[in-house]
Amino acid sequence: MSQIQSDSTDRRAFLGASSSAAGLLLLKPETVFGTQANSTVEVGIIGAGGRGQWLGDFFIEHAGARIVALADVFHDRLDKAGQKFKVPPARQYRGFNAYRELIASRVDAVVVETPPYFHPEQVAAAVDAGKHVFLAKPVAVDAPGCRSIAESGEKARGKLSFLVDFQTRAREVFREAALRVHRGDIGTPALGHVYYHGSGGDPVPKPDWGRDEARLRYWPRDRVLSGDIIVEQNVHVLDMSNWLLGGHPLKARGMGGRKIRMKYGDCWDYFVITFWYPNNVVVDFSSAQYVRGYYDICARVYGSAGTLDEHYGLGPRFQVDPRNDGFVAITGDKPWKGSDRDDTFTAGAIDNVKAFIDSIRTGKYLNNAAESADSTLTCVLGRMAAYRGGTATWDEMMELNTKLEANLKL
Repeated sequence: MSQIQSDSTDRRAFLGASSSAAGLLLLKPETVFGTQANSTVEVGIIGAGGRGQWLGDFFIEHAGARIVALADVFHDRLDKAGQKFKVPPARQYRGFNAYRELIASRVDAVVVETPPYFHPEQVAAAVDAGKHVFLAKPVAVDAPGCRSIAESGEKARGKLSFLVDFQTRAREVFREAALRVHRGDIGTPALGHVYYHGSGGDPVPKPDWGRDEARLRYWPRDRVLSGDIIVEQNVHVLDMSNWLLGGHPLKARGMGGRKIRMKYGDCWDYFVITFWYPNNVVVDFSSAQYVRGYYDICARVYGSAGTLDEHYGLGPRFQVDPRNDGFVAITGDKPWKGSDRDDTFTAGAIDNVKAFIDSIRTGKYLNNAAESADSTLTCVLGRMAAYRGGTATWDEMMELNTKLEANLKL
């Protein structure tokens, strides 16, 4: 790809710690939010589009936080979100560097809901400024970005909450399923069958949009801004695979392409990949992002004594077979019925929002940066193998450390 470079540009400079963050560190312990159970946590949203607004409601309704600042590239999104959350114009920041202004303002925490390409620099700036971070997945689009996220997470550890919004990890039924696999209820894992099969639109940009505006507005269809569908979408299920198998794959072999979604963008619409995990566990993975009338996100692990079958619950907004929508169970020597249905998509996000705000109030800080970076890197490994139509190893991916560059000009 012509958009791949080895070095970042000067534009992507990180923001140093702000004076407001420094002031927070000087407050008496009894005035710090982490020690006051009834304190109102003030939150800024970086990325004020649809999902940012969707999550903003949860912060207010389910966690008692306040949305006090917004940042986005586009004024129409700021206008809509500003009206929704009653954020005054002075606290609405617009442009590529708007996140810096938001972080330098008076906020306790930031919600980062921008295209994954921008996550590493925005998160680094937030952590450096002493802000708690609630981050969308995937955490980045390439190996350097994942390294940066892991470093920011380590810097935040014990001092700030750093929570990546993986809904399955928030749901008790998926936690119980992982616990049962790890304690040996299905015996020795031997084979995994993991897939993300769903629908996806084929948008057409408005005539008055320029090329880069269209890329930003429809970023899930842009390979560099999203990381392609295997990173942007399939991270949900590959995180489940890593979680159940207790680590990341050592190598991958795959292929894929673009057959159906041809109107806009450059992302592929299907992948077929084999991942090799430690202990000779092989995972058969596939992804399709154009399916009509069917949607299922599944992680299945076959062991010597049983099988775990678990499905991410999407709810009525998707065309999901109700027999699979949040179904979790183990069959075999130690059968277990986890759930017939789970509202993973919405309830999982609410659970994460509540846990995040509660951790700030109690000072019991959360941090899942390392495993989130590993899950994103698993997707990057699969993409690397599929793009070359062959095999790629984890060590090779990390050594090459290939960086994607968007080269946006707005």
